[in-house]
Amino acid sequence: MLIEENLPLIEQILSQWKQKIGEDFQGYRNHIYRVVHFCFSLQTCSQEEKEKIMIASCFHDLGLWTEDSIDYLAPSILLAKKYLKEKGLGKWEKEIELMIDLHHQVREYRDNNHPLVEIFRRADLIDVSLGMIRWKLDKEYVRGVKAKFPNSGFHKKLVKLTFRQLCRNPLNLLPMMKW
Repeated sequence: MLIEENLPLIEQILSQWKQKIGEDFQGYRNHIYRVVHFCFSLQTCSQEEKEKIMIASCFHDLGLWTEDSIDYLAPSILLAKKYLKEKGLGKWEKEIELMIDLHHQVREYRDNNHPLVEIFRRADLIDVSLGMIRWKLDKEYVRGVKAKFPNSGFHKKLVKLTFRQLCRNPLNLLPMMKW
């Protein structure tokens, strides 16, 4: 399976957020590329589906930086909706909103009208689990993607924000999780 190092749509979207993301930029960029590649490998995608996945990937965790919080889903969705409106892609809004909102859902997402939601959820879980959960993906492919796009502190950032959330609100440790 092909590992593409530079996807212009991702680079165009992310360039607008580089300053806001700051020192975590490379880690987030690499996370996005890993998730995108895992999505593309879990299912054969049309060009439109690939674009939806790339857009959702760019925005899905962005609220971590815009809100400096682990409770980031709603802000990430708002940023994605704004982008879609600006680009005249409002018809994609519902599916991309679901992809972002449910990417940490514990249970499988089942809706034939929005099949990318489950693919996206699985791809993010592959990355968040550091490849320990792979679904049907080949172990060597997952290793190859991780080698091409190293962690660069992304998971360390997640641990830091989770610890801060624990100190601030221990009864709502993982507000982004859905059942």
